[in-house]
Amino acid sequence: MTPPTLSVVVPAYNNAKYLGETIESILRQEGIDFELIVADHSSPDDTRSVAERYLDDPRMTLLDTPAGGGAPANWRRVTEAATGEYLKLVCGDDILRPGILARQVGLLQASERAVLTACRRDVIDASGKTLIAGRGLQKIDRPLPGAEAVRRAVRAGINPFGEPASVTMRRDVLENVGGWFGDFPYLIDQASYARVLLHGDFVPDQEVGATFRMSNEQWSVALVKNQSSQARGFHEWMRHHHPDVVSAADVRIGNARAAMAARARRLAYVALSRRMR
Repeated sequence: MTPPTLSVVVPAYNNAKYLGETIESILRQEGIDFELIVADHSSPDDTRSVAERYLDDPRMTLLDTPAGGGAPANWRRVTEAATGEYLKLVCGDDILRPGILARQVGLLQASERAVLTACRRDVIDASGKTLIAGRGLQKIDRPLPGAEAVRRAVRAGINPFGEPASVTMRRDVLENVGGWFGDFPYLIDQASYARVLLHGDFVPDQEVGATFRMSNEQWSVALVKNQSSQARGFHEWMRHHHPDVVSAADVRIGNARAAMAARARRLAYVALSRRMR
C-alpha cells in the first residue's frame, strides 16, 4: 500500500473531554491524503472509548501505550507508527483549523531545503474562549535558514514555533536526528524542532492554523515551575553542541527572557485556576 503524504499523530492522555473535537478537526481536513494515528497512554478516563468512535474512518488507527515514561513515551510511540513523508503531532485537546494540512505540506513541498513550517495559533481556555489571538512566529515570520531560526528562538527565550499542532515537518529528518528529544520535557517540542532545523530551512505559515488549549488538565502544567530551568538547560545544550549556531551572548539573553516568560506563564495559570473555581 502506498504511504500517505502526511501522518497526523495524536498522543492522548486523559483527553476524553476534548479528544472528539480534536479528531473531528483533523478528519475534516481536505486537499491532502493523510493517516491519523491516535495512541492512548493508558488513560484512566474514557479517552480510548472516545477514540474508538472514529475507527470506521479508514484513515484512523488507534494504538495503546503502556503506562509510564511521561509524555515523551507516548509522543515517541505514536510517531514511530507513522508512515507519511511529513508529520504533524496534535495534542489530544488542541484543534486544527480548516486547510492547515494541505497548506503546510504545500509550503514544505515548494522548497527542496525546507524541513519545518509553523503557523500562528489562538490560545484558548478550557471552555474554548480565546485568551490570545494569533500567537506565534515572533522574529521568525519569514523564510530562514534553519540554524538562524533556532538562534532567534534561543534569544527569544520562548518557543516562537508554537505547540506541535502549529508545526509540520519532514518525518525522515526527525527520525534521523533521533526522534522527539525528551531531555528537557517542558521543551520537548522546541528542542526537537531545533534538531530538525539544523538540517534544512524554516518556512513560515502566516495563517492562524490551530488552537492551543490552556487548561489545568495539561500534562505540561506540572512542569511550569521547571520551565525556566529547563529553558536554560536547553540553551546551554545548544551552545555546547552547536557553538557555531548559538553564542554565549545568545544564551545570556535567552536565559533572561526565559525567566520572565516563566513568571508570566505561572501567573497565567494562577489566573486560569481562579477562573475555573
